[in-house]
Amino acid sequence: MIISKTPFRASFFGGGTDFAEYYENSKFGYGVVLSTAINMYTYMTVNQKFDDKIRVSYSKTEMVDSVDQIEHNIIREALKIVGIEKGIDIVYMADVPLDSAGIGLASSSALAVGILNALYAYVGKFVSAEKLAREACQIEIELLKNPIGKQDQYAVAYGGLGHYQFNADGNTLVNPVICKPDTKRKLEQNLMFFYTGITRRAASVLGEQRQNIPKKRERLDRLVELTNEAKSAIQENDLDGLGKMFHEAWQIKRGLASNVSNGTIDTMYERAMNAGALGGKILGAGGGGFLMMYVPLEHQPAVKEALKDNRLVNVKFEPQGSKILYVSE
Repeated sequence: MIISKTPFRASFFGGGTDFAEYYENSKFGYGVVLSTAINMYTYMTVNQKFDDKIRVSYSKTEMVDSVDQIEHNIIREALKIVGIEKGIDIVYMADVPLDSAGIGLASSSALAVGILNALYAYVGKFVSAEKLAREACQIEIELLKNPIGKQDQYAVAYGGLGHYQFNADGNTLVNPVICKPDTKRKLEQNLMFFYTGITRRAASVLGEQRQNIPKKRERLDRLVELTNEAKSAIQENDLDGLGKMFHEAWQIKRGLASNVSNGTIDTMYERAMNAGALGGKILGAGGGGFLMMYVPLEHQPAVKEALKDNRLVNVKFEPQGSKILYVSE
């Protein structure tokens, strides 16, 4: 039996510049994202099955005779990549409901990375975080044709607070953000995560965003600049400056597609800003999920009161990426 554990992520800056349609033609020669893994996880359990059938259990249970019959598309394609054809039992669990698609925490990419990690361990192979991220991108972007970028797969495979550069030649540079431990702790303390109560299909938001890239290129260029400035702000311990950058980036992101925000999100954001937040953003594609706000500690009680009708979730940074928790004899 193999058990893998893969974190979700919170994306801070640069979302949208990780689309190939942008970074392959960027004036900088790359797109870039700043994000962190967080302490919410997906767990994959893989075990040999007594017979030759394949069982896949998540919010439903599938029992099939061949890989091609599996309905769960990510698990199906992962089995094909690793080369497993029969006799396997797979159970998928997560810290969020399995039917909560579209919450903005990269749950689908965490699944893709996590199942690949577990399946490779099952066949006795150790693979790098880079290979896990690259093959998860292959599954989600190339094989399943999902209209997404490359940031999520790398963020959950590597973990930690990272600066990810997506070069025009297709290579990805992964750079941990090096700063004082107190700076990272303060940043973690100053971020508040509120659940909007809205779920949405990320593809509907990202599809329009991808189509808009040619006419939104100047906005995306500014997001690249802001992402690099944000990395410097963290390294220089200018966290309140970082908070204000969140606000500028949110104004840019709202203009990338018509469905990034809505009346509910705008009202939540305005209330938080009026109560003392310096900036924030919707995590993920937009349209729902989690609203993350940067709020100095002295203003957090007021922001909590202003958004008292929305669930406040305690989120911590996760230093590690996808890993194998357990391997039986």
